[in-house]
Amino acid sequence: MNTVNRIFDEGGGVLRLTPTWVPRAFCRPGMRIKLHPDDAYKLGLERGGIDERWFASTTHAENGPKTPEDEGMSYAVSRDGKEKALLAEFVEELKAELIGEEIYNQYGKWPMFSKFFDNMGPLPHHVHHRDEHAKLVGCEGKPEMYFFPSQLNNYGGEFPFTFFGFKPGTTKEQVKECLMNFTKGDNKLLDLSTAYKLTLDTGWDVPPGVLHAPGSLCTYEPQFASDVYAMYQSVLYYGHTVSEDLLWKNCPQDKLGDFDYLVDVIDWDLNVDEHFAENRMMRPIPVYPEEEMKDAGYYEEWICYRCPQVYAKRLIVLPRTAVTIRDDHAYGFIMLQGHGTLDGFDIETPALIRYGEQTNDEFFVSAKKAREGVTIFNPSDADPIVMLKHFAGTPAILRK
Repeated sequence: MNTVNRIFDEGGGVLRLTPTWVPRAFCRPGMRIKLHPDDAYKLGLERGGIDERWFASTTHAENGPKTPEDEGMSYAVSRDGKEKALLAEFVEELKAELIGEEIYNQYGKWPMFSKFFDNMGPLPHHVHHRDEHAKLVGCEGKPEMYFFPSQLNNYGGEFPFTFFGFKPGTTKEQVKECLMNFTKGDNKLLDLSTAYKLTLDTGWDVPPGVLHAPGSLCTYEPQFASDVYAMYQSVLYYGHTVSEDLLWKNCPQDKLGDFDYLVDVIDWDLNVDEHFAENRMMRPIPVYPEEEMKDAGYYEEWICYRCPQVYAKRLIVLPRTAVTIRDDHAYGFIMLQGHGTLDGFDIETPALIRYGEQTNDEFFVSAKKAREGVTIFNPSDADPIVMLKHFAGTPAILRK
């Protein structure tokens, strides 16, 4: 029996995942994702600070020529910690047995990942390409969603506001002029946009083609398995600058220098939607009637649910309770609070993690096990178990 099957069998369809840390050269760590402060620049100043942790990922992080082949990709580890294999290897070997027939037949792969994004300041106004543009560089479009967990936001960073899209009435010529001024200093792209105050324990839907400048809250981001983007803003707050190569990132060779193409990447109707907040903001919605869930010892909410390809839930298991939770699709999860057990695995929320250490806070649940249900026990007298669960597929709330 090979390593993949051995680890999968010993976990009964549940995989324990190791932390996957990702640096970004253009970011400054906010120090809220529990990585030891001494390890924030563990990979060297040239590679940048570690301000992201990726979950349930079979996606390679696009971080330039010095990026390791497995950067951004999750590993599953045996119970004794002595054997490990990439989650991508499990998908390749087990196929629908791991991720379910619906997902495997549609995509032939595990098509999503999630992350904690933890930056001290805001990011540039940038865009993730739609399928029609991403395929020109051999990639896929990237929808993503945001959720701002209160457990990871004891402070808001330098700018807890996010710019989305453009003000109604903005013209394509105005945007093109900003892009053409990219190398001349501040191209003033944000003058055309609107910032929204970020509220803890709420989220936003960000379809591909929508310009967004994420704020400085620590953010949970379920997203499609792609890392395509282009930065359209040249100078950030506090004078941080963006290199021109990021303006043309994921641009076909024959379109380099074509500013009309950069404008075409934008989904114009979504960006100038006068009801953008109403259509894109997400507040938690109970999965079942609240009293029914609390009587059973738990509480579960839809937290990211507007995207038809990826979704997420927040599960709370009350103290001194054992519950069996069933789901429609395979999923990964990350612990935010508490400790206990899940189908024989210890699950716990670490306070601090050294780079390279294994933890008991991240797991992947196979499709069959998700449908059968996992049993979670919370032994605490006072502390709830809180976890975030990320899925590929269409959420039931959209199918109703």
